[in-house]
Amino acid sequence: MKKIIVAFLLFIIVPMNTFAISASKAIVMDLNSGRVLYDLNKDEPQLIASITKIMTCLITIMYSDLDKTVVVDEDVLKAYGSSVYLEVGEEIKLIDLLYGLMLRSGNDAATQIAKTVAGSEEAFVYLMNEYADTIGMNNTHFVNPHGLDSNGVGNTSTAYDMALLTKVAMQNETFRKIFGTQSYTAESNLKTYNWESKNKLFSMYSYTTGGKTGYTDAARRTLVTTASKDHMDLVVVTLNDGNDFNDHKSLYETYFSEYQSVLAIDKDHFKIDDDYYQDVEFYVKNDYYAMVTENEASELKINVTLFKYDDLYDGIKIGEAKVMLGDTILHTESIYAKKIEEEMEEEKKEGIFAKILRWFTSW
Repeated sequence: MKKIIVAFLLFIIVPMNTFAISASKAIVMDLNSGRVLYDLNKDEPQLIASITKIMTCLITIMYSDLDKTVVVDEDVLKAYGSSVYLEVGEEIKLIDLLYGLMLRSGNDAATQIAKTVAGSEEAFVYLMNEYADTIGMNNTHFVNPHGLDSNGVGNTSTAYDMALLTKVAMQNETFRKIFGTQSYTAESNLKTYNWESKNKLFSMYSYTTGGKTGYTDAARRTLVTTASKDHMDLVVVTLNDGNDFNDHKSLYETYFSEYQSVLAIDKDHFKIDDDYYQDVEFYVKNDYYAMVTENEASELKINVTLFKYDDLYDGIKIGEAKVMLGDTILHTESIYAKKIEEEMEEEKKEGIFAKILRWFTSW
């Protein structure tokens, strides 16, 4: 298989300004590209408290049937701190427990979820750490599914790793829905729950799309939120921040104002001229908006790689379009082939004649 490389120059990248916030560690990351726009000690590990539950939620979605009914057992009595007040013997859907986990930060929900999904809390924590390694959370270690710590021992991570986890999690439709829910009603066989999110940014900043709070005496306030504006999607993580909601709002306002979205890949007008494929149309399935500053126009480009095949079928992946900012890959979009209608009709006719010929020769 040979390759052809085509480069389309579009539009560039400059580090942004820094300013004071109350956090000891923080990050602003472009959710679509993973590009770090702001960094304050982003790789320094510390206790993370209940933002742990982002991983707990994602692992549950990945490994379990969310429609299953959970019968709450006595292990739930071991939970302390923030709670949704589950009762032993109560029957409730697993999906409802996830909402209680994320909106109200229920440690009892986390304990019951872990046992339901993996059989034990220890087995669930193994899945958490295994997945953290898989996605590149290199400075993270989980010891429980809820985030509580004791004598300085608990779940540790970094602002960068938690932003990376959120970037991955937000690609899951079910997670996005739960993460972005402000209020939720759940029913068990014993009672009705009405939960409101602890994420105050929903009411403070209209572009907020999700969030998870955390607090312990040792970790102090931890917060992960997401926001979207004008085709730009950001995640902000702050650790040990006594003014976290205001800091998140300020960071969003700053970076949304200093950046703009550029339609780097337009699926409705995607076109490649290539001599090798005379009877093929190329298409992509998604638009891609690159988040850039005004001064970043000249370094934004698309590199297109096409694979040379002798035989094609309609819908085959035939290459990739990489959106580049300088030497950095922001996004990779698959390119597919569609044969022009005339050739497809000819192939259909050939197929019919071949079937007729086989029918006659079989006599």
